[in-house]
Amino acid sequence: MAVVIRLARFGTKHAPKYRVTVADSRRYVTGKFLEVLGTYNPTPAGQDKKVVLDLAKTQEWIKKGAQPSDRVKHVIKLAEATK
Repeated sequence: MAVVIRLARFGTKHAPKYRVTVADSRRYVTGKFLEVLGTYNPTPAGQDKKVVLDLAKTQEWIKKGAQPSDRVKHVIKLAEATK
């Protein structure tokens, strides 16, 4: 089973938000997942945070062999910078 860390879109039509999920690569993007690691909001408004991510769990999954997507690598860097 190839495990990937990727973004799953949710939110409204013109205001997307994303969940950072760990899933089997053969599953549909917004389908069944193994775990939710956090959220990413590309256009935060007011008190909203841009990135909410559990870095410890993320590093655990990467050590287990999960491959983060390119965009998730960017989100991890953003989370580390705001930490």
